[in-house]
Amino acid sequence: MGTVATTDGTEIFYKDWGDGQPIVFHHGWPLSADDWDGQMMFFLERGYRVIAHDRRGPFADRHSRRHRRGQVRHR
Repeated sequence: MGTVATTDGTEIFYKDWGDGQPIVFHHGWPLSADDWDGQMMFFLERGYRVIAHDRRGPFADRHSRRHRRGQVRHR
């Protein structure tokens, strides 16, 4: 697990597990990389490298996700 920073400083979370032939999981709104865990474990146990990332945008990255848990309030 880690993050990659864009040129404007936004950090995008990703998971990169295992070795072998890679499979990349890309989700749609409003999901996250976490929603692929079951599928990622299935392929990881079969020798694949599995990669999933969060999308950029509102409620997509780990920092913005605090809004969903009620930890950040709009003014």
